[in-house]
Amino acid sequence: MAIAEFLSRVAAELALFAGVGFFLFAINDVVVDLIYFVRGIWRSLAVYTRYPRAFASELAPAEQPGFIAMLVPAWDESAVIASMLRATLERIDHPDYRIFVGYYRNDPATASAVARIGDQRIEAIEVDANGPTTKADCLNHLYDALVAYEVESGKTAKAIVLHDAEDVVHPLELKIFDRLIDRAGVIQLPVLPLPDPHSRWISGHYCDEFAEAHIKELVVREAVGAAIPLAGVACAIARKPLAQLAAMQDGKPFAGSSMTEDYEVGLRIGALGLKTMFVRIPARAGERGVVASRGHFPATLGSAVRQKARWLGGIALAGWDRLGWSGGLGERWMRMRDRRGPLAALLLVAAYLAALLWSQLWLAEALGAPIKARLDPALVMLLMINGWLLAWRVLMRACFTAYAYGAGEGLMSIPRLVVGNVIAMLAAARALSLHVGGGAKRWDKTQHIFPAELPQ
Repeated sequence: MAIAEFLSRVAAELALFAGVGFFLFAINDVVVDLIYFVRGIWRSLAVYTRYPRAFASELAPAEQPGFIAMLVPAWDESAVIASMLRATLERIDHPDYRIFVGYYRNDPATASAVARIGDQRIEAIEVDANGPTTKADCLNHLYDALVAYEVESGKTAKAIVLHDAEDVVHPLELKIFDRLIDRAGVIQLPVLPLPDPHSRWISGHYCDEFAEAHIKELVVREAVGAAIPLAGVACAIARKPLAQLAAMQDGKPFAGSSMTEDYEVGLRIGALGLKTMFVRIPARAGERGVVASRGHFPATLGSAVRQKARWLGGIALAGWDRLGWSGGLGERWMRMRDRRGPLAALLLVAAYLAALLWSQLWLAEALGAPIKARLDPALVMLLMINGWLLAWRVLMRACFTAYAYGAGEGLMSIPRLVVGNVIAMLAAARALSLHVGGGAKRWDKTQHIFPAELPQ
């Protein structure tokens, strides 16, 4: 009996801790929802009634079209890099660009795959080190190669675009960057993962998360005046601010020891006082799709946990140390949201443990054990409120996923929330372990695949 009372008390304390935390997080999320919908209504009434909607295919050419450099760091990417480069060269709609591909001296398979393309628009750059180092280190080698190319050719890049070796680059992407980069220090386009029919649950949960983040979250982030963090793909950095970052960091614009160098670049350029833009624009009139980067995301539990741990450690743990807290209210609010991942994982663990303990106590009571497992009325009220807030959160996730991928995936996003929770908890544990041990020292990448059929 004493053990049952103790377990009941432990379950209540865990539930209270999780309940208060989830309530505060949920209110935070509702504020984001309200800003997004109010902004959308205002734009419909005040902007789109006076100006026609823009479409990427109808954008006027830049007044001064410029040379664009695309940086593609690659380690152990022989399975996808040739297909990615070939597809990009065939699809891109821009007259003046060059793709700088970085590979390591101990990765001959990737070097051979790049060499087979045989196109003068590709610059194959060997990193004179045994890989992998970090992705940021590889990008810094590509930046050095770009500077050398600029000196040799007499051309200066108008923008530097980042992509990964498995990305499906949209044909109109560089046209947008060329047209808009004069207005901002960085531009980020949406990233929409490709559904994997062989991994509907693990790979599929990325579709849910990115649909909400790159339809709503980044829009709100820009609306409140916070800097846009770069996703590492489908993003462009203006030449001058990248050179400023390089000058501030011993000639290396990307933080070589960071696991989330792309995220940091966006925030550091925003801290310079430059505008950062998130551009979500339909490709063509009459079509639903927007100009976005597509690609397959990890399809196994282990690879998803490793990737999420890298993001979580780089943003929430190392990012706190490296970037601190600065900027206005909107910027600080968004950094707080970025860094809540470890606490969210702890709340999830507490909630699941409380549910497990209570389920066992109630089962024992139902089987006739002399146990009275009762909940405090205040806790019951808190859990009821959180239940309604959770229902709203589930509805939002389903709606945004359905908008991006269709009703079927929208319904699938509901049970996939549990999958996402499990991955988040495992990733938080791994990220904390790596952080306590001094942080990751090398590129902990996952294996990639390139789609056989390319999306439009």
